[in-house]
Amino acid sequence: MPGRYDIHPEMDPIIKASAALPPANTVAEMRKNWEVYAAANMTQWPDGLEVQDTTMPSVDGTPVGVRVYRPKGLAACAPCVIYIHGGGFMKGSPQSSDTTGWGLAMDCRAVCVSVDYRLAPEHKHPTAFEDCYGVLCHIAQNGAALGIDAGRIAVAGDSAGGNLAAAIALAARDMGGPGLRGQALIYPCLTDDLSAPSFAYNVAPPGLTTQSMGNYWGWYLGEGVVSDDPYATPLKAQNLANLPPAIILTAEYDPLYCDGVEYAARLRAASVPVTYHCAARLIHGFLRCRLTGQRSAAAFAAMTGFLRERFAI
Repeated sequence: MPGRYDIHPEMDPIIKASAALPPANTVAEMRKNWEVYAAANMTQWPDGLEVQDTTMPSVDGTPVGVRVYRPKGLAACAPCVIYIHGGGFMKGSPQSSDTTGWGLAMDCRAVCVSVDYRLAPEHKHPTAFEDCYGVLCHIAQNGAALGIDAGRIAVAGDSAGGNLAAAIALAARDMGGPGLRGQALIYPCLTDDLSAPSFAYNVAPPGLTTQSMGNYWGWYLGEGVVSDDPYATPLKAQNLANLPPAIILTAEYDPLYCDGVEYAARLRAASVPVTYHCAARLIHGFLRCRLTGQRSAAAFAAMTGFLRERFAI
């Protein structure tokens, strides 16, 4: 049965931004709305930050857009967070998640590379996965030239980006590298099986709904396609051993709540160190309120603190 939502007032900015959007019936309209929604709660880059838009190769050599954030005064051989934005696999960009990207760079005192992977439905799985894994491999292979310590790389992602971050961590293990210091998964979508209790309880809170999540999987995998590929649906991976330490953040009122809870439990069962944090009374997308809300800020600080520890800063 659908639940009752005692949503914390600090979610008001994103709830109001979403409510102000016009109806969207096409992919193009959904993408335009997403950028408008994101812009409503963004701020300009802080002083002391260098930002560059460039490209890095996908697995097959196709150029992939990336936005590189580098705090001024950072060591020549700095740690790196590869950040993968959300948007249901079919919308979003480094620009729409800019506040998270520069926040990771500044708070972790690291280079943050935000990946502008190709989007569904034009590009179904495994394109986005290959774009993100290609960027990881490129950074690891060219660390010195990029001013990055190839021995101190972590991956982070929210929602669909959390899926892709988990997937490339699995691939790095399976393919013998690159080595990762950690993975930060923020309200990740990890399986196309929507039978977990949170999909019923949190069927239609503000933010993400269960129906929308089903639509996103259809665009990403193909309508009616069910996937057991762990690089598409990491929660279905049979073996989670020997993965990098993880922090997993979930929101209480989010259909994806159980995805994060179950992945954390399975990682622990596989002897992978896990830090888990549930943001009580918050909804999917709460990181967009990290500059204005105490609970969102605390969750973001937990993530960046975890990453700093993994980088031994």
